[in-house]
Amino acid sequence: MVDQTEQPIGLFSAYETWKNRTLNSEALSLVPLATMKIKVCGMREPDNVANVATLQPDYLGFIFAENSPRYVPEDMDIALADPDIPQRVGVFVNADFDTIQKKVRDYGLQVIQLHGDETPTLAKALRAHGLKVWKVFGVGKEGFDFSRLEPFLPVVDAFLFDTKGISRGGNGVAFDWGILEDYPYKKPFLLSGGVDLDNVNELPRLKDLPLLGIDVNSKFELEPAYKDVDMLAVLFEKVKGKNWRITEH
Repeated sequence: MVDQTEQPIGLFSAYETWKNRTLNSEALSLVPLATMKIKVCGMREPDNVANVATLQPDYLGFIFAENSPRYVPEDMDIALADPDIPQRVGVFVNADFDTIQKKVRDYGLQVIQLHGDETPTLAKALRAHGLKVWKVFGVGKEGFDFSRLEPFLPVVDAFLFDTKGISRGGNGVAFDWGILEDYPYKKPFLLSGGVDLDNVNELPRLKDLPLLGIDVNSKFELEPAYKDVDMLAVLFEKVKGKNWRITEH
């Protein structure tokens, strides 16, 4: 297990490094994006869950796909009954209804993220049981056909756009966010795939779209399923601050 107390860069020094780099930029503008939601995904270890929860993320994500290095096994006690833990998102890849419902009961999940080839029928059934449902779509270099979303529009609460890669998520690579500028719907969506402390400055280009928030994972890890709380604190200050400084291009 990683002991973050032994890390050489603490919260204060990490924040100062980011602030100095930002303030030294040639052109700055202030963008009020304090309402941006942040989901920290790929959580598992109980102590790390508790530490990240102190940052008050809007969502914590727990992966229930067995081929993921961040998989939450059956015997893992992540204390999800703790009221200090924010909304819990269960990430599934082609799981059936009964499997998902069992995890909902076992872990107190409130949001279901469907990261595979699930159908609108499954999404509708989950939503009918009082769950929020997010459907994930991978975006590649070739662009994206937004008409693929239409069958899901009436049965999900939000979409999540991730980078198409070898794995279903956690690839640590960003896609061209400019593709989303052609998003034609009012349904909210989250942005995932290689979001880090640098490219988060590009989010204002999507300010006229129904961007619900960002989903961060591997770029903020010390090892798979163990997040760097100091780095996350910098992200939260950057995104959740009263005013958000960004570099203009």
